[in-house]
Amino acid sequence: MKLVEPPSCSSPSTIVFVGKNHRGQWVAQQHNGLYGGLFVSRAQAIKYALFENGQHPETIVELSREIELDMGKRPNADLSQRAA
Repeated sequence: MKLVEPPSCSSPSTIVFVGKNHRGQWVAQQHNGLYGGLFVSRAQAIKYALFENGQHPETIVELSREIELDMGKRPNADLSQRAA
């Protein structure tokens, strides 16, 4: 039996951005930085995004502009900044 780690996201409405960074590497990153990674191909980035978002292709947004992987974001940081 193969054990699979559960997806990091619990909501099917989670948006995942996919695109290339300034070095031409593929990036997939959840919109508030909860998860993300660098990939050698678009197919691998999409596969990862689908796994993490619970197989919801409608929530994957492919960007035409560059995207840089930023794992320094805190989940819900936008909400805490608005409240301040």
